[in-house]
Amino acid sequence: MNPRPNTAARAAAVWLILVTATVLSWGLVENHAVPARIATTVALAIAAFKGRLVFLHFMELHSAPWPWRALFEAWALLCAVAILAAYWFGLA
Repeated sequence: MNPRPNTAARAAAVWLILVTATVLSWGLVENHAVPARIATTVALAIAAFKGRLVFLHFMELHSAPWPWRALFEAWALLCAVAILAAYWFGLA
């Protein structure tokens, strides 16, 4: 018995999450239902989440040794915070 889940099913599930996140962020920004600053902040956070998913599942970092995984997680968080901070400080 294969201990790993079906990789095609996993890839399809991650792809569906990515598409849903894309539609959600697009709808949030285009509908003008919330202030532009908030919509942009949420869209940037969704983009960071999507980038993390791509690296983890399609570049197979989910099975990397924990030091590499921890380094990646720290890098992804740092990049997301830096981009959001630059956006908010740029608005001032």
